[in-house]
Amino acid sequence: MEHHAALARLDGQDTWHGFRQLVPLSLFVAVFGLAFGLAATQVGLNDTDIVLMSALVFAGASQFAALDLWGTQVPLVPLVITTFAINARHLLMGATLYPWLRHLPPARRYGVMLFASDANWAMAMQGFHRGERALGVLFGGGLAIWSFWILGTWLGLHFGNAIEDPVSLGLDMVMGCFLLAMVVGGRKDLRNLAIWTVAALSAMLAYWYLPANSHVVVGALSGGVLGALWMEKESA
Repeated sequence: MEHHAALARLDGQDTWHGFRQLVPLSLFVAVFGLAFGLAATQVGLNDTDIVLMSALVFAGASQFAALDLWGTQVPLVPLVITTFAINARHLLMGATLYPWLRHLPPARRYGVMLFASDANWAMAMQGFHRGERALGVLFGGGLAIWSFWILGTWLGLHFGNAIEDPVSLGLDMVMGCFLLAMVVGGRKDLRNLAIWTVAALSAMLAYWYLPANSHVVVGALSGGVLGALWMEKESA
């Protein structure tokens, strides 16, 4: 516990360092923000609502999913279920960060988590496992991604026609490749290999045989449950 507490410090220098680390990846995030801004205008949202959605929701995949359901009458229940399914992985992100976040005051703890996303979470966890103070990467990196996501959304409102289909340029693979690099560069032992394998296989099966977006929940829960049970077994 003392080890976790020592790594749970966060100051301005840490935040700025984390911000700079995530700027290169954030440039690609801005491109997807541009695509979202264009798509949102096409379904009839006004400029203010679009920018506010990116600033307050800050969840790219969920925002695109919401646009698919948008219309004259928004189906609220399906929208909530879809958004929860896509973002269910954040439950496990919070659980993995708890040993360090628990040492922060509640306001600061939840303030940091407002900016948690796949990329800065992965980098922060890698830093913690190396014995580094990584809350700056989590918070500062999240601020970078958030800022560029909003900037990209704004650009999409005015210059979105420049990139109508980022998938055709292979830009949809950037985040996946980044996270794969984080996994490869992380801890290598039998336990982690088993957890990732179970999560991947479960997600693939759910993708093939279960309703849309359920693979996110199934993969996250199967890997998370195995990790939790294995940890209890080790500590017994």
